[in-house]
Amino acid sequence: MTGLRVVPAWQHGRERLYVCLADGRSVAWYDRESSRVNLLSEDHEGDVLDALAPFLTGQVTVGPPPAPTPAELARLALHPDDDLAPNRPGEALVIALDRDPAPARRLRADPRHRALAAEQGVGAALDALEGAGWRVLHSVPLPGGARIHHLLIGPGGLFCVATLAVRKHRVRIADPMVAVGRGEPVPLLRTVRADAGRASFALTAEVRPVLALAGTGTADLAVAAPPRDVRVLREADVPGLARLGGVLKPADVEALHALARDRRTWERV
Repeated sequence: MTGLRVVPAWQHGRERLYVCLADGRSVAWYDRESSRVNLLSEDHEGDVLDALAPFLTGQVTVGPPPAPTPAELARLALHPDDDLAPNRPGEALVIALDRDPAPARRLRADPRHRALAAEQGVGAALDALEGAGWRVLHSVPLPGGARIHHLLIGPGGLFCVATLAVRKHRVRIADPMVAVGRGEPVPLLRTVRADAGRASFALTAEVRPVLALAGTGTADLAVAAPPRDVRVLREADVPGLARLGGVLKPADVEALHALARDRRTWERV
């Protein structure tokens, strides 16, 4: 066979080299990350390997594409309107600010802007963990108008991450109360636990609560006693979650992520 072309492409952050016929039809592709050549027809194996020879490094596996996993099948069957994976950090706040922007003349800044910046900062830190085998969902809607700021799923388990904008203010925690600066204490830890409990019910798996304090240069953190079962982190410490492991296998991570990204999963909690 002659006239085969090698065309590079990116899918889900992974590079693939497609081997195509003169009419544009693909007969194989090479996944660099898995070192696998996937053949759509074994009759073309020799010609495909000759075309890919300049690009292959080390040992490669050659064969038909692997059968899709149950998680992949569930993702393919998910309607785009029900898929939460595309949500950006602070998605709900972005929509709220678009629909109801703050007045142009206002003595104090709209607190929603600070909350949005906090969610975006923590969300970016969580998104950076995906290279270590973690999956993240943002702005997961719950019945009653509540939402989970971030849901983290990975080798170390599942975490419901609530974000609190603190900037340079003093933060005082006396379980379940949290106070920022001169503000009145609010039972925030109770809310974080409740959201994690609802997530555990929806996913039928243990989801641990986390409170992330967002804002560069937090002035001071005063904790009367370590909160029961709630992990409190500064924004700079969020990447440390990647060191946790030994709880979920990669297949379990993908299966739970496929379940959690479906909006309908959360309608019964």
